[in-house]
Formats: sequence, C-alpha cells, structure tokens
Amino acid sequence: MAYECIIAEKKGKVGLIKLNRPDALNALNSMLIDELAQALDKFEANDKIGCIVVTGSEKAFAAGADIKEMQAKTYMEAYKEDFLKRWERITHCRIPVIAAVSGYALGGGCELARMCDFIIASSSAVFGQPEINLGVMPGAGGTQRLARSIGKAKTMDMCLTGRNMDAEEAERAGLVSRVVKEGNLVDEALKAGDKIASLSRPATMMAKEAVNVAFETSLAEGVRFERRMFHSMFATDDQKEGMSAFAEKRSANFKNS
Repeated sequence: MAYECIIAEKKGKVGLIKLNRPDALNALNSMLIDELAQALDKFEANDKIGCIVVTGSEKAFAAGADIKEMQAKTYMEAYKEDFLKRWERITHCRIPVIAAVSGYALGGGCELARMCDFIIASSSAVFGQPEINLGVMPGAGGTQRLARSIGKAKTMDMCLTGRNMDAEEAERAGLVSRVVKEGNLVDEALKAGDKIASLSRPATMMAKEAVNVAFETSLAEGVRFERRMFHSMFATDDQKEGMSAFAEKRSANFKNS
C-alpha cells in the first residue's frame, strides 16, 4: 500500500515504519496518524511479524503535532472529534513496538515515542514537552505516561518550563532504554526487534500485556495477573518446545502456538 506521510516495509520478521514528512520535521498531522494506524493494523494482522519499529529521520523523530492544522480548532470541535484519541492506536498494538528516536522528539513526537513499549535513542536525540510555550499543555499523554517513566519532578520541570532533555539525561531518567551511536540507530532497533520476533509470539505478547498491567493496578493484583498468565503458557506448544530445547542444549524452534 502506498502512503504519503510514512514509509512502511517488512524487514524479515520486523515491521519498519518511518515517519516521512521531512519538510515539516515529521510534524504529526491527521493524515500521518491515519496512515500510521493503517500500517500498524497491517503488521499486527500478519502472523509472520513479531515486532514493529517506528522511527523518523536523523534530524527529527517528530518535532511535534502539526500546529497549523490544529490552531483554528474550537473547543467543541476538539471535544466532538475527541482530538488526539486516534493517536492511541499505537498503545493498543498487541505485539511489541520499539521507537527508534534520533533528533527532535518534541511535544506530540515525545508523546508518540512514549506510547511505544520502549525507546532506543541515538546520541543526538532531544526530548521535550514545549506545549506550555504555545499557551497550552500536553494532551496526548505527556503529563501521564511521562510521569510514569521519569517521575513527578522531571515531568513537572519539562511540562512547566518547556525545557528539553538530551539523550544522556533521558537514559539516566529512565525515559529511554539505551543510547546508541548516531549512525547505528535503526540497525540497533531492528536487531532488538529481530530478537523479539525470533521468540514465541504468544509469550512476547503476554509479557507485554503483563508489564502494562503493572501501571494500571496494585502490586498484589499485578502479581496475581502475572502468575495466571504464566500458568496459561503451559498450554502452549512454544512452552514445551522452549523448555525441551533448553534441556537438550539446542536452539528452540518456536511455532507461535
């Protein structure tokens, strides 16, 4: 399928989605968000795809939402269409999604990256929530998901002052999982994606679901959920294969069943 604002392609068992509005630093407009959702739908429906990587350009992952598109909206227009709700499609993807961030990830770009399961950043990555400078506040999870990643103090700092955070600070704060050299970003993200995709698809999906539950419930309920999910894995062929392979000192051949 041909897209105008993204590039989507298969890299073995990994789906690669590249945000592609270079003249606008990949500003997130409605067409890009719609195309992103379509690409996610397509990859998720493909049983041979075990992980998705979302990236931008070296200069910008996404420099924010498209201000020109939203500035004239009225309150009632934004409310009726539930503006920004469509962005959350990426959070409902059941297979793992990695954000590969280089350059600017500001405003909506930072929020979109945080919607992914984890972020691999290049050394040039810059994260920020500068919406306060426009007379508004983050609206796609910036005050919520960011606080769950880096805590109250740094989230308040970023959202109230609009200051940016470089890759090194982002890694220290827990916003990104690791920082890699500039030219190696996509290769490293695809390598991580390929590792995930080589494993049992049901197991990675369940592990992702269990980690996400940790942010939605109490510790006791979360541990109980995890335990029940673990129990359910003994009904899969992949559990039998994985443990047999370990005992027999050979590589596992998962069938995703």
